[in-house]
Amino acid sequence: MKEFDEIDIEKLEEQIDAQEKAPVQEDIRELHPADIAELLQRLNLKRAEWVFNLIEDKEKKADVLMALDEEDRKKLLEGMDPEQIGHYIDMLDTDDAVDLIQELDEEDRDEVIQHIDDVEQAGDIVDLLQYDEDTAGGLMGTEMIEVNENLSMPECLKEMRHQAEDMDEIYYIYVTDNDHRLLGVLPLKKMITHPSVSKIKHVMERDPVSVRVETPIEEVAIDFEKYDLVAMPVVDSIGRLVGQITVDDVMDEVREQNERDYQLASGISGDIDADDSIMTQTKSRLPWLLIGIIGGIVNSLILGGFEAQITAVAALAIFIPLIGGTGGNVGVQASAIVVQGLANGRLDIKNAWQQIGREVIVGLINAVVIAGLVFLYVYITQHHDYAICYAVAVSLFCVVIFATVFGALVPLTLEKVKINPALATGPFIQIMNDVVGLLIYVYMAKWMLEVFNA
Repeated sequence: MKEFDEIDIEKLEEQIDAQEKAPVQEDIRELHPADIAELLQRLNLKRAEWVFNLIEDKEKKADVLMALDEEDRKKLLEGMDPEQIGHYIDMLDTDDAVDLIQELDEEDRDEVIQHIDDVEQAGDIVDLLQYDEDTAGGLMGTEMIEVNENLSMPECLKEMRHQAEDMDEIYYIYVTDNDHRLLGVLPLKKMITHPSVSKIKHVMERDPVSVRVETPIEEVAIDFEKYDLVAMPVVDSIGRLVGQITVDDVMDEVREQNERDYQLASGISGDIDADDSIMTQTKSRLPWLLIGIIGGIVNSLILGGFEAQITAVAALAIFIPLIGGTGGNVGVQASAIVVQGLANGRLDIKNAWQQIGREVIVGLINAVVIAGLVFLYVYITQHHDYAICYAVAVSLFCVVIFATVFGALVPLTLEKVKINPALATGPFIQIMNDVVGLLIYVYMAKWMLEVFNA
């Protein structure tokens, strides 16, 4: 199969501009849908639309659409009428179809669904749209093989062949009772090794790992990793089998979640890409920068209130960046550990005080080491000035303890009130630690100058 790297982009663009269909079709005919999607993303919208329309296989077209980034897919869809989109959705699995429809404007969704030829699939899509997209129900698809527990092995094989006709991949065979309640899973190996068994309920594996439709995606991802699964059945509140989640869907969601968390931790309030418009990027990045400015103004006001002491002992100003930088680093470390623990399920909000206790111990050890080393450094460089030595060292000790506890407490609190805890690893922690750290330092410095009559 031809690789994307073998395509000469400049030559291809010249062929597109010259409307040379044959060589362009020849180039893309053997490309994988993901490679075609990557190619389209390298072209401007007009060229991308022209190349997309040259794809001969409708099913391949649908796969290319789903392989595109969300923004590029949306631009391409805007140039299509609802009937076209409906035909492409016909070619997709229900979970992908739902993802695509959710990207459309509200007024376009009903019209697109009406143009889906497969009435049964259209009904499944309407049902799936009712689920929150951040739950197992919003992530699952309805393509799967379901057999009744009372079938014999030959009957099971016949039923499997019938259901598998429109499926691309078969992961598991789910066994249900007469009310479609999930009972077990039938491994393909047992179908080969037990061909003459009377009923499949005698060889199925009972009580498979499953999730409820309302289970959050984060918990679904944890279960996939914990049990090393490639697919997982989804059941409703009374245990009826309603769908299946596959590992590729989970990986896509985890990747998107990680991207969102990384941006949030970097002070970007929206989901943006490098090629988004200047205004979109500005609106996502400016809010936290403005909050940072406010934090800087508060710091300047604090320093203004202690101008006399800083002017009298200029050496105090040298260590202001050290106090702020250390507090920010310690806070981000503590919050990152907690956020990671919440994300991978190793930390439960119910055990919050245990985690805070652990962080206090870690903070104490770090504070003693950091304060001790800095005390020696200041003692040597400031000519044995004990007022400055104790002001800096004790301030650092207090700042490290505060930043550790605050860094652990904030993400746990955000998780408790259903706000993304990744927010705690970003500018919020940095700004708060800068302000509180500076307050601790200036008051400690004032106190030490009085104690040592400096």
